Amino acid sequence: MKYKLSSYVSMVTMTATLFFGSLAFAVTPAVAENVTEPETILMENITVSANATAVTELTRAAVSDNEAGQDVLAMAGADIALDEMMEEMEPSAEPVTYWGYSNLGIANVENHLNVRAYPGEDGRLIGKMSNNAACEILEIQDGWAHITSGELDGYVSTDYLLTGPAAIARATQVVAPIATVTTDALKIRDLPNTECEVITMVPEGERLLVVEEMGDWICIDLDGEEAYVAAEYVEVAEELDTAITMSELLYGEGVSDVRVDICEYAKQFVGNPYVWGGTSLTNGADCSGFVLSIYARYGVTLPHSSRAQANCGTRVSLSEVRPGDLVFYTRGGVINHVAMYIGNGQVIHASSPSTGIRISSMYYRTPYVAVSLLYD
Repeated sequence: MKYKLSSYVSMVTMTATLFFGSLAFAVTPAVAENVTEPETILMENITVSANATAVTELTRAAVSDNEAGQDVLAMAGADIALDEMMEEMEPSAEPVTYWGYSNLGIANVENHLNVRAYPGEDGRLIGKMSNNAACEILEIQDGWAHITSGELDGYVSTDYLLTGPAAIARATQVVAPIATVTTDALKIRDLPNTECEVITMVPEGERLLVVEEMGDWICIDLDGEEAYVAAEYVEVAEELDTAITMSELLYGEGVSDVRVDICEYAKQFVGNPYVWGGTSLTNGADCSGFVLSIYARYGVTLPHSSRAQANCGTRVSLSEVRPGDLVFYTRGGVINHVAMYIGNGQVIHASSPSTGIRISSMYYRTPYVAVSLLYD
């Protein structure tokens, strides 16, 4: 029986040694009945006392009781004590996230990455990610990643998706500070003071690209030009672009096929670059150059100037604007930007060198006038 009991003691000793390094109990059959509690041991200035004592007491109980059931119980108690020590020595770590993503993916494409309803090239197109847009990767299988990005839940080809350290490295290069409006109607000003001109108003929830934080004022990029908002009415955080939805635009009753077609045609160029003076839908265009090239496909010739384009076609009420109509914006009372209405309260436009061709709320800044070039 002494041999059996000594075996149990040796097992406890071996387990404890794994956790305490140089701590070991020398227990042999000849001295098993005289086991004494070891003194507190210091290792690298760390005191091992309470839990080591618990192991020793359980060991003594196993040696002094000749009942096999008590031996097993003592071993179980030793395991519990050691488990508690592991929890103390290895506190649980919080999952690491990067800009809100726990498994970050970044689109790595020249123009855009298609998001599909299910994996495969025949999957229905439900949206797109512009170059450097971010997503949460849920699963990767057979060359397709199940992702969520913005309002989309779908699949993208892993051929054009950065993952792991490569995604984090790219995100570090492209992440940008964004100011989200937290008040009903925020005034965007020409200068950082309340005495200057109000350029436009933007609604709550609108996201503005930050150029510089200046204490009480934030300098923002407004379609390629600097403007200012009061810091107390926005929340600034670093954010990555996300996918945009393509299939949920509402056109309303009576909208002609040509209006639907021109909007769908324009949307395929989202994410392409902004180039001052440019007219290329793929290599770069400015706001009027983008509209000019879209309409050229439908046989409509326009001048390369937003101010001149505002004098083309027929003026329409902003409340009656329809898909395909042009919407114009001003600065200092002068028209300086044009976008095309695509339905559902949204416009598509070549915004700025920082954002390229994108979709925005029609009221991302206060619209001035609308023009219809389609007669249907």
